[in-house]
Amino acid sequence: MDTMETLIEALRPHVRRERLLETAIRLIEVPSPTGDAGAVSDRLAEILAAEGFAVERIPAGHPTAPAVSVRFAGKRPGRTLQFNGHLDTVHLPFVPPAVANGLLTGSGASDMKAGVAAAVEALRALRDSGALESGAVLLTAHDLHEAPWGDGRQLDRMIRDGHHGDGVLIPEPLCNVLPVAGRGNATWKAVIRRDGPPVHEVMRPGDQPSVITAAAELIARLGQLEAELRTVSHPVCGTASVFIGQVHSGEIYNQYPQEAWLEGTRRWLPGTDRDDVARDFRARIERLAADTGTSIELHWMLIRDALELDENSPLAAIFQAGYRAISGDPLPRGPKPFVDDANSFSANARIPAITHGPRAGGQHTVAEWVDIDDLARVALLYAATAAAFGAS
Repeated sequence: MDTMETLIEALRPHVRRERLLETAIRLIEVPSPTGDAGAVSDRLAEILAAEGFAVERIPAGHPTAPAVSVRFAGKRPGRTLQFNGHLDTVHLPFVPPAVANGLLTGSGASDMKAGVAAAVEALRALRDSGALESGAVLLTAHDLHEAPWGDGRQLDRMIRDGHHGDGVLIPEPLCNVLPVAGRGNATWKAVIRRDGPPVHEVMRPGDQPSVITAAAELIARLGQLEAELRTVSHPVCGTASVFIGQVHSGEIYNQYPQEAWLEGTRRWLPGTDRDDVARDFRARIERLAADTGTSIELHWMLIRDALELDENSPLAAIFQAGYRAISGDPLPRGPKPFVDDANSFSANARIPAITHGPRAGGQHTVAEWVDIDDLARVALLYAATAAAFGAS
């Protein structure tokens, strides 16, 4: 039996499935739409304090829901592995927690309160087993994750202030690949306007531009941009993209509208400067306004930058060894299809960041679910990775 297998067998009895489940339920039962996660942050702090951990609350520019932070150190100095999660949920009707057929359901079950609970259980297992010989674990949980209600600024502030580890694990529900690369993402909204009020279409002034025609031209030009972007492909995460998800104008069928607006996303590849992407998009909008005689207001919101994981880093190697010891096979490498906090740590803290959580589904719906047994697997893997990473 190798060192990792020995470590896992020492930790396994200390990962308690029912304790983990109870923690997840207690977090899920507190509603926490993005921007209003103060109550659930308090609940997590209470859970950790009751376990004897020293809890720090970090406002990081969002004092209504200070982030929760616990640092647990081993016997000797070493690397610090961070477990990081968000406690806010998307703005949908609240669904209380329920357990049936080996699944836990409810708002935030998969995205990602159950993942946070697994990180807490990993911390308990390390404490109870004494397996953390060297290094430390930093557990953090925060608000302002889910767009468009949040823009990640609470975590960004924590990173800027140096509140991070030497590597980080993110228990978002992605369990089938080791995400070695992921695209960056921004959302955009272009509001096209003309002078004058809305009027009946037979009364429209001849010297006024059509905002709908300008919107159609923007759609065409972004289609051309999409074609250009598809000529360059990343070996893992494919091509960059521009996407239009909403187009709106007018109030009734025969009104000459004063305003039209479009909204979508712009995603870019690793190695691309996010500021260059924003400047290029803004320049295209300015050219369209000049060409169509309209005014266009652009709202651009950076969600997360692109991600790259060095597969030769100690964290990636240790994580793969732990996964293989628990599951029998290595985790295949692949892309990360969404953006999450790992992107922020990779781009802003310059530390290795791995997204790996339980088997789960229903994210951003009212039908979230998570596999309880797989939650316990994640807790065991996180604990083993932390113990080995601290000693590496």
